[in-house]
Amino acid sequence: MSERLQKVMAHAGVASRRASEQLIQTGHVRVNGQVVTTLGQKVEPTDRIEVDHKPIHQEALVYFLLNKPRGVITSAADEKHRKTVLDYFKHQVAERIYPVGRLDYDTTGALLLTNDGDLDYRLTHPKHEIPKTYVAKVTGIPDATDFDRLRSGVKLDASHQSAPAEVRLVKKAGATGQNAVIEVTIHEGRNHEVKNMFQAIGHPVEKLKRIAFAELKLADLEPGQWRPLNKRELRNLFELTEGGSRNEN
Repeated sequence: MSERLQKVMAHAGVASRRASEQLIQTGHVRVNGQVVTTLGQKVEPTDRIEVDHKPIHQEALVYFLLNKPRGVITSAADEKHRKTVLDYFKHQVAERIYPVGRLDYDTTGALLLTNDGDLDYRLTHPKHEIPKTYVAKVTGIPDATDFDRLRSGVKLDASHQSAPAEVRLVKKAGATGQNAVIEVTIHEGRNHEVKNMFQAIGHPVEKLKRIAFAELKLADLEPGQWRPLNKRELRNLFELTEGGSRNEN
C-alpha cells in the first residue's frame, strides 16, 4: 500500500515528520534514484528511498521518558558542541531517536524521545492540546488576581494570549518566604510559554521543571535517567491522540 514519503521516513526513524518534510524540500531525499523535493509524493513498499545517499530501513519503534537535566540541549546535535539529550542514550539505544517537542536549556524534567514520527506529529499538533504540567519557582508571590489571570489566559503580546491554565500554589519559598512555588498545567506548545505567562503577571520564573507530559510522570527518575514507556503508557498516548498503538503486543 502506498504512503506519503514523509510518513514513511518518519516511521523509519529518519526524523520527525516535520523534519522529514524539510529534508525532502531541501533535496536530501531520492526515490528510486531520483531527487524528490515535492511534499505529498506517495511511495510503494518496493521503492528504494535514500536520504543523503543512504538507504532507509524500518526500525522497531521505541519510546523513552527522560528526566532532562538543567544545561542540556533538547536537540539531536548542537553546533556549539554542548551536551544534548541524546548523549544520555549513546551506546545504549541503537535506534535513531529524537525528542518530542522541546524543553529550554535551563528547564528540567519530563521529555519523551522516540523514533515514531507519526506519534511525534500527533503529540505536537495543536489540535490535540496535550497537557503538560510544570512546577515553577517564581519571584514574589502571585495574588488571587494573578491566579485568575493565568486561569483565564494572559495577553503576552499584540497577537497572542495564552490559553487558560490550571494553576495552584504549592508553597512559599526562600529564606523569608518571599518567593512562590506554583504548579501549572498548560495545553499549548509555544516556546517559553510558561516563562512568558509569569513574566506577564510580574512574577518571573527562576526555576522551571516539567513533572508530567500527558500522563507520563517522572516518579523516581533522577536527572539524566531514562526508562522505556510501558504498554499502558503507550496505549494511553495513542488514545489521547485518537490513534491506535502499533506496539501494544
